[in-house]
Amino acid sequence: MIIGETPAEMPAPMPERPLVFPRQERLKGRDEIREVFNGKRSVSCGDARLFYRKNGLTHNRIAFTFSRKFGNAVERNRAKRLGREAYRRLRHEIKPGHDLVLLVYPGNDDFQSRFTRFRDLLARAGLSDRTKK
Repeated sequence: MIIGETPAEMPAPMPERPLVFPRQERLKGRDEIREVFNGKRSVSCGDARLFYRKNGLTHNRIAFTFSRKFGNAVERNRAKRLGREAYRRLRHEIKPGHDLVLLVYPGNDDFQSRFTRFRDLLARAGLSDRTKK
């Protein structure tokens, strides 16, 4: 506190961000991702496929990957950001304790379609607490 500064003049603390994507929820490493792919449990719809398996943890972990023909680095990074945002908004609906890998193929890539596609995949896999509409 600066001399002469009153508590009312201090900046308010930052509110807790409920839509963060913490490191513990990221599935990292080639071996971990390969285990999910080799688990042979997957669902698909249109231009995306969701691979999943139980991980024995109290939280979910997720990775985003793309087909070989998915544009350049700029397009892949944008698609990855859209996927992360969709996950952040849907993670409270996902049953805990799973590793997820979302494989995305080229196609319509805006946030609303990604969000809807991801929600459908979770419902088909039986990982969503919410029923499919």
